[in-house]
Amino acid sequence: MTNQENKTVIFNKLASEYDLWFEEQGKLVFDIEVSAFKEIMPLLPEPWLEIGVGSGRFAHALGIKKGIDPAEGLLKIAQNRGIEASLSSGEKCPFEECSFGTVFLIVTLCFVDSPDLVLKEAYRILAPKGKVVLGLVLKDSPWGKFYEQKKLAGHRFYKHAIFYKYKEITKLLAHSGFTLEKIVSTLFQAPQKVRDIELPREGYDPNAGFTVIVADREK
Repeated sequence: MTNQENKTVIFNKLASEYDLWFEEQGKLVFDIEVSAFKEIMPLLPEPWLEIGVGSGRFAHALGIKKGIDPAEGLLKIAQNRGIEASLSSGEKCPFEECSFGTVFLIVTLCFVDSPDLVLKEAYRILAPKGKVVLGLVLKDSPWGKFYEQKKLAGHRFYKHAIFYKYKEITKLLAHSGFTLEKIVSTLFQAPQKVRDIELPREGYDPNAGFTVIVADREK
């Protein structure tokens, strides 16, 4: 069984538990992250697609109508939220070239085996001047270090994650044909000490627990 297949099995088996996090201990974190995305949504051309749509939490909150994911258990939850969600991996999207105005990858790159292939697929299915939007917990942030500890401790989800530094992400984007347009940073409260809603800040900040990057398809 490949690493990707192992991850899919885990997310299928624990789909309900994963989704429940957004309503319980992760609710305020989720609200803060959604608020950051809402800052940039008016800039994004439609139609929209989320790769790694999971249980559809972000898609539903942001008005993204279509998504793909390799975990059937999560897809069923997304479909119940009204998302047109289908079974597929980001490395091989079932769409024609130039099909979308914006492709979202929200906490997805850390769970795929080949982030470069996923970004190249996003480029392929985007229309000229389309945009890719990344939602990231960066490795060199306080939250990235927190989740790295969970990974080392064998956490059922994070043991499969690979977190990336900011410079690694910008290199991946450039190598895939994207140019940076806008960055929004949020989640400055420490892990396990999130008590208040936060307003997002413009630009990259290494102290942010969550970073939203908008990049343009060059041609």
